[in-house]
Amino acid sequence: MTLDPIRAPRPSDAPGPAPGAGVGEAWRAARSVAPPGHLDAAGCNVPSDRVLDAVVAHLRLERERGGYGAVPDLATSREALAALVGAGPGDVAFLESGTAAMAALLGGWRLGAGARVGCARTEYGSTLMLLRRLAARHGWHLVELPVDGDTRIDPDGLRARLSAGLDLVVVSHIGSHRGVVQPAVEIGALCRRAGVPFVLDVCQSLGHVEVRGTGAGAYVGTSRKWLAGPRGVGFLITPGLTPAMDAPAPTLGGHVWHDPSWQDVVPEAGGLSRDGGVWARGGGEASWGDVAPEAGGLSRDGGVWARGGGEASWEGGEPVPVPGAARYESSEAAVAARAGLGVAVLEHHALGPAAVHAHLAELGRTARELLDGAGGWRVAEPLDEPSALVTLIPPPGDTAERAAARAAEASLLVSVVPTARAPLDLREPVLRVSPPPGTPVDTLQALTHTLCF
Repeated sequence: MTLDPIRAPRPSDAPGPAPGAGVGEAWRAARSVAPPGHLDAAGCNVPSDRVLDAVVAHLRLERERGGYGAVPDLATSREALAALVGAGPGDVAFLESGTAAMAALLGGWRLGAGARVGCARTEYGSTLMLLRRLAARHGWHLVELPVDGDTRIDPDGLRARLSAGLDLVVVSHIGSHRGVVQPAVEIGALCRRAGVPFVLDVCQSLGHVEVRGTGAGAYVGTSRKWLAGPRGVGFLITPGLTPAMDAPAPTLGGHVWHDPSWQDVVPEAGGLSRDGGVWARGGGEASWGDVAPEAGGLSRDGGVWARGGGEASWEGGEPVPVPGAARYESSEAAVAARAGLGVAVLEHHALGPAAVHAHLAELGRTARELLDGAGGWRVAEPLDEPSALVTLIPPPGDTAERAAARAAEASLLVSVVPTARAPLDLREPVLRVSPPPGTPVDTLQALTHTLCF
């Protein structure tokens, strides 16, 4: 059997729009199958045929060669993803979700006790949970960043908070519960001038609005939304990596032993060998708890393990991170999904990010104009907000849950955003409408009819 060589997708592999074709038409043409009435790009978008093919092809290759014999070269995918934020390929780490990426980033960030971390009341619920736990564990103080009447972070208020002292700023570029685009370029500039690290959550913005030029030190994102990649893969991009930033737990893929003598401890008499990922005494007759201080063995002296003869000790075996974002990445993952994300990002580049952004902004404006006031429902963000994430507040006597059920009966797919997504900002669940590129106006008009029950 002849197997195709393993390689990353190349830019030439992702064809651009056909001559004369618009972005929406080209995006739709790349998908032979899509759910009817799909208006949930902000939840889980529709991968293209090429993305699906890339995932399936890699799974087949793993079956034919074995998983470790089918590891793809994702250098081009990293480069393409990094280019969307103005970073380099070494700044990219793949994880299983945006939530996991945020946990990896903040969970290992060495901020001292008393550190002040700024975030807005509109912050994503999962991130708020994480920040509150880390604050309780490490003695951090969470500082609220002021927002205006549209829930947009107020630059003057941020400037005042920075002057009062902040050690980190965390912002969601676009919230899960409201399509307001935060002024990330201005926020980034203020943070840089103050010398404060800036983390930008781009789960709802990358592939949707412009992210380059924001100057964040770290970006957290996901595949399955506006990039239209597979589920089960997220990413962390860290162009502003500092010595204070590391994964919360070291791994063999992302870290090395500081003391080289720990790299190759041999299973001599009383020594330790690595067998199937578990350290065991030569011959298997002892565990970590009772290794005796024999020749080459380890002894416990006053709570410190030391190698017989004094050649090595626990104190010399400190794991240190490898360069770049690879410190955050696990080698064990849904690799096929990572390959699929690479294809999705290359397709986005081929369509032209600026053209996609403009198309989605126009779709959002059209949706808001059609839906605002239908059946008494009100759009939560400004009607001319340059995003395609539209949220609707229910009128008295109706609910987001009931409206979503009526939409489903009409073969329209929308989302209900519960208050837990933004517990400091949402007072009741809202209906979220997020049309992907190429959504026909007829689909949005059909939704207006379901709102007028």
